[in-house]
Order: sequence, then structure tokens, then C-alpha cells
Amino acid sequence: MKIPFVEPAICFSVFAMTLTAPLTTQYVYRRIWEETGNYSIAPDSNVSECAKNKSSPIFTFQEEVQKKVSLFNLQMDISGLIPGLVSTFMLLSHSDHGGRKFPLILSSVGALANSAWLCLLSYFAFPIQLLIASTFLCALCGNYTTLLGASFAYIVDQCKEKKQRTLRIAIIDFLLGIVTGLTGLSSGYFIRELGFVWSFLIATMALTVNLIYILFFLEDSMKEPSSQNVSISWTEGFKNLFYRTYMLFKNNSGEQRSLLCLLLFTMITYFFVTVGISPIFILYELDSPLCWDEVLIGYGSALGSVSFFSSFLGIWLFSYCMEDIHMAFIGIFTTMVGMAMIAFARTTLMMFLVRLPFLFTVVPLSVLRSMISKVVRSTEQVLSSASAGMREAMSFLYKKNPAKTLQTDD
Repeated sequence: MKIPFVEPAICFSVFAMTLTAPLTTQYVYRRIWEETGNYSIAPDSNVSECAKNKSSPIFTFQEEVQKKVSLFNLQMDISGLIPGLVSTFMLLSHSDHGGRKFPLILSSVGALANSAWLCLLSYFAFPIQLLIASTFLCALCGNYTTLLGASFAYIVDQCKEKKQRTLRIAIIDFLLGIVTGLTGLSSGYFIRELGFVWSFLIATMALTVNLIYILFFLEDSMKEPSSQNVSISWTEGFKNLFYRTYMLFKNNSGEQRSLLCLLLFTMITYFFVTVGISPIFILYELDSPLCWDEVLIGYGSALGSVSFFSSFLGIWLFSYCMEDIHMAFIGIFTTMVGMAMIAFARTTLMMFLVRLPFLFTVVPLSVLRSMISKVVRSTEQVLSSASAGMREAMSFLYKKNPAKTLQTDD
């Protein structure tokens, strides 16, 4: 029996991604800490300090560890960035004619292989430099951008009505908020109670279930792939990709081209800002005058995930009384207000309260994706998927700035 819903695959993948990301960062940090200082960190210890004494030896040691961790994360992200972008662009363009399941399967295989390798790495204590090579190899199969891009294209294939398409995408964002919020909040408890090996194993099991669901239960949204693409090689398909992208702009009217460029620019810029602000949030919360510990930071992250739920309700209600462009404006404006208020947050209570304007942060991302899918034809969803790759690249570059700050802070 085939199931025409891609939502379970998204939930399993996002759960594994949200669990693996902080686990990997903390595992690398502890490994480098132990190798640099030649001693272990207690599982329940908090190595970060707010009021730091620069004359203390531990301060110098922490600065050295931060530099090494920041540099290693930069190398690991770069190793997966380029192959991930290329594979995402090629796989999603191929899915416009060959079906959406292929990029879903291939990206799931890559994620599963990477998670299984993390289990082995943490169990046998292999050199962490091997993570760079594994990240590069797994990115050749695609990444989570590939899976999410194929998933949204899958939904667009199924939903022909505009409002149904907008609500379906909003449901995805709602599920993302629930999964990321609960998983992020509990990731620290996974490490404390189970350790790294079993925590990575849980993520591996989730990805295994996800791959089984996609292979044997998920129905392909494209019933009959185009026969003219069966005999086309990957090289010809790659050339055809750029040609179709060029023809997409050429064949549309001047008004449609301007609208498409404006939508892409707005979505990329907005995603760039909203994703890039996340590490700055954490740095601001750790530093004076807030001096938050990891528990309060977890509470803040969980509170931030409420925006997925509130955005879902906002889209559901607003879609009955206003156009998509008006919903996007409300989300962008309230997010601007929230970011401006952060500069004046000096207490814990104020830092929690300034998150209220972020209740509709996800609305523009959902609505703009839906608006782009309405501008392009159903067989040209690769353009919106390619924009996801560009957003990933820009957010990657932006997120490196806080890491660089850790390296150069005196």
C-alpha cells in the first residue's frame, strides 16, 4: 500500500538532523578539549563562563579550544557545502522529470551513512579529522536541503489549488517547529543519560525507518515520468538544466521575470537574516548582562520553536481574509520589530518577551515558497529548489562570523 504523504519522511529526517547537529558540535568540542588539555570533561559540567578572568589559565585554554573547534567546523562545513549544492541542484532538476523519490532516497542514504559513521567514530574514537572526509562523501548524495526541496516539490505536484498548496506547506513548517523544538530541548538530556554513541545510534535508527518508509511506502507524486528523459545522460541533463533555467526567464513576460526575481531575492535575503541571527542569539545570551546557562538557552530555543506553530495558525487564519503578499509583509515587519527590540533586552524576562514579535517569523518563508511555485510551471520547481541551495550557502557564510569572533576576541 502506497501512502501519498511525505510528511513522515520530513519528520524523521528533521528529528535526526536536529539531534545530530548539536551532538556533533559538542562531541567535536569535547574531543578537541581532551586532546588539547589531555583530560576529560565531566558529563554534567559547564565549560562556558560568563564573567571571565582573562588572567586565568583556563581562559587561555578555552580560547585555544574555541579556535580549534571553530576552524574544524569551518573545514567540515566547507567540505560538504560545494558537493551538497551541486548534488542538490542536479538531483532536484532531474526530479522534475524523473520523479521526486530518487532525490529523497539518495539524500536519505547519505544522511544514514553519515549518522552510522558518527556512531563508529564515537565508539572507536577514530581521529575526528575523518569527519571532514565523511562529510564530503555523504554530501555527494545530497543533504537535508535536497530532501526538503524534493519534499516541497512533492507537495506542489499534489496540490493544484493555491490555498491548498499554501496550507500544506504551512503544515510542514508547523511539523518542523514541533520536531525541532522538542528535539533541540532534549538533546542535552540524550548526551547526559545515554552518551554520544547511543545518541548517534538513535538518530541512525530514525534515518533507517525514514529510508524504509520512502522506499516501500511513499507514493511517487509523478505517476508517469516523462519518457523523453529516460535515455538522457547525466551530462546532457546537467546542460539541459541551465538551458531550462535560462528559458524560464526568457519565455516569461517582463512582469513575470521581475516578480520572480523579486520573490527569490526577498526569500533569500529573509532566510539569510533569520538563520544568521540564531548563533548571534546564543552569543548574546551567554555574554553579559544576561549570562545565561545551557538550561536557559534551551528554554529560549524551545520558545523560539513556537513561531512554527503560531505561523501555522497565522497562515491558516490570514489565508481566508488576505492575499499571500500581505501575509508575507506581516511576517517580515514583525520580525524586524523583534530584532530591533533585542538590542534593548538587558534582563532574562525581557529576553523572553522580545521573542513575542517573532511569532510570525516562518510566515514569509512559507508564503514566498508558495508564491514562487505559482509563478513557475509545475515542471520547473527546480528553480525554487535551487534557491534553497543558495539560501544554504548564504546562511553558511553568515554563520561563520560568530565563529570568527570567538577566534579573534581578545
